[in-house]
Amino acid sequence: MKVAFFAETTGGKITRGAYELLAWSRRLAAPEEIAAVIVTPSVDEAELRRLASSGARRVFLCEAPSIDRADIPACAAVLRSFCEAYRPDVLLGAASVFGRALFPYAAMQMKTGLTADCTMLEAEPETGLLLQTRPAIGGNVMAVIKTPGYKPQMATVRPRSAPSPAPYSGEPGTITRLPLPEASRASGAPRTVSSARLALGEELADARRIVAVGKGIKREGNIDLARRLADRIGAALGATREVVDRGWLPYSAQIGLSGKTVVPQLYIALGISGAVQHLAGMRTARKIVAVNTDPDAPIFQVADLGIVGDLFEVVPRLIEEFAPQTK
Repeated sequence: MKVAFFAETTGGKITRGAYELLAWSRRLAAPEEIAAVIVTPSVDEAELRRLASSGARRVFLCEAPSIDRADIPACAAVLRSFCEAYRPDVLLGAASVFGRALFPYAAMQMKTGLTADCTMLEAEPETGLLLQTRPAIGGNVMAVIKTPGYKPQMATVRPRSAPSPAPYSGEPGTITRLPLPEASRASGAPRTVSSARLALGEELADARRIVAVGKGIKREGNIDLARRLADRIGAALGATREVVDRGWLPYSAQIGLSGKTVVPQLYIALGISGAVQHLAGMRTARKIVAVNTDPDAPIFQVADLGIVGDLFEVVPRLIEEFAPQTK
């Protein structure tokens, strides 16, 4: 099986998500069958060498200062050109803010299928096809999907679903430069993912502390209270699906089966009842603090510290407690 993955970059650095994709690729294929594809305005040479020495035996780089790293049609054009030349059996991407925008567009351009938000990838022994496992029906079942009739078999993988790859002692890979194809911009196609959405998504995925809000926040204007607490303790701001569906916070803030999986050192849940879909995205946090008026809320079953009370009374006291001390 020939496996390729799209390695995202930010600020000239290759993201952690790229190494998680490399870990999945190493489970599926022999090192000599693994390739990484990078499309970026710029990337540090040391970053390329590190990726090539971690088990990606072929690194294909399209470095073009004229494009934005979040340019969906340009990145899709590179992927399409690469797949036509290299012909991978499998093409993987991260289920990040950008990956969720790029991969459906690229799959459409290449007329193949896509399974989004996978939590497990395996090769079917009898056929060699990719078995793509993802939550379905609101997270109540795990669906196993395969794409027998089209290639590449494309999937995005939920961040934090695999550890970074184990140390690799084989030969380092080669780095090949790719030209930037003429990226046709189809009518109605999104030009880029906004930098604000990318920044929020990246901040949340790597945050050591997170303050998350649920429907108990009651209205959009009240989110400022949670934001003040987050700012006070140096935390990122997250949300449940219901908060995002109401338009109070962007999708990049969503935590759960249909959003991000996060593993912060501290997770403060404000007005979150604890639906199974949300718990699946945050229950591996090291310390969970929950504030809810319902003593029977499921969130308390996973919380290390539960506060039964009105968040509009509790949060101001927390903000005051964490106020900088003056001498």
